[in-house]
Amino acid sequence: MRALVTGVAGFIGSHLAERLLENGHQVVGIDCFTDYYPEHLKSANLASLKSRKDFDFFKTTIRNAEWSTLLRGVTHVFHLAGQPGVRPSWGASFELYSRANIEATQILLEACVSTPLSRLVYASSSSVYGSAANIPMKEIDLPKPISPYGVTKLAAEHLCNLYHANYGVPVVSLRYFTVYGPRQRPDMAFNRFLSALLNGEPIHLYGDGNQTRDFTFVEDAVSSTIAASQKGVPGRIYNIGGGSRVSINVVLEIMKQCTGQIPVLNREAPQKGDMRDTFADTTLAANDLDFQPTVTLERGIQAEYQWLKNIYSTV
Repeated sequence: MRALVTGVAGFIGSHLAERLLENGHQVVGIDCFTDYYPEHLKSANLASLKSRKDFDFFKTTIRNAEWSTLLRGVTHVFHLAGQPGVRPSWGASFELYSRANIEATQILLEACVSTPLSRLVYASSSSVYGSAANIPMKEIDLPKPISPYGVTKLAAEHLCNLYHANYGVPVVSLRYFTVYGPRQRPDMAFNRFLSALLNGEPIHLYGDGNQTRDFTFVEDAVSSTIAASQKGVPGRIYNIGGGSRVSINVVLEIMKQCTGQIPVLNREAPQKGDMRDTFADTTLAANDLDFQPTVTLERGIQAEYQWLKNIYSTV
C-alpha cells in the first residue's frame, strides 16, 4: 500500500500514519497546521514519523496541493483533514468550516477521479446524527445535525457519495464516535479534564454531567480505518464506536480513581450544538470490517493520563 493521509499531523492522522508504517506501508502525509490549536503540539505528533524512510511529508493546504505529484503511485487515500469542533462552528466561523470540510473534500475527490485508487476513506463524525436519532444510532437513520460543524461533515459525506455514484471513486465513510487517547486535541473533554486534574485546577463542565457518549479509543479508531481501506464496501457508511457509552459523571469518577485527584467542578450551561447522547450501532462495521473495539474505557483513560503526565513532567 502507498497511502496518502490528509491531516497527518493531527490526533488520529498521526496515529494512523504510524500504524501504516509499522505494517510495512508507504505513507505520504499532508497537513497545513491550522491555528485551531498550537503548532508545536502537531509538530510533536510528527516527531516519530519524520525519521522514517517510507514517510514523506508536505506542508500544504488541500486547495494548494499539487495533486498530480502527491497522488502519483498512491493506492489508498485517508481523508482526515478538516476543521474540528462543534462549539466554535457558529457565526462568522462557519465560512472556515465550509472551506475546510466541504470545499476541501470536493477538491480532493475531484483530484481522485483520475487516480486508480483501491479505497478512499473519509473521516466523518457522529455529529451528523443530531439529537433526534434513535439510540443506538444506525447508519440508515436520517441525519439531522444540530451544529454547523455537523452540517459540514454531512455535506462532505454527500459529496463522497456523489463522486462514488458518478465517477466510481471508491469512497468509504466512517462516522467516528468521540475518539480519545494520547495526542487528543487540547479542546476535547478528556484532555481538558485530565489536564485540570494534573494541574490542580477546576474542571469546566457543560450541562449536568448526565449526558452520555460512546467513547472510542484512538487505537480502535485506527484499526477500523485501516480495515475500511481493505474491506470496506465502496459507497457505504460505517459507525465506529468504542462500545463504552457512559455519562460524563461516570467518566469523572473513573478519572478520579485513575489520578487520585478529586475533581472540582465549575458547572456551566449546556452549549449550543452539543448532542445529549450518542451510542453507535456498529453491526455493519462488525460484519463488513470485522471491527470489534478492544480497549476498555478505564484502560484508555489511563493511557491518555500517562501521556499527559509525561508532557507536564517535562515542561
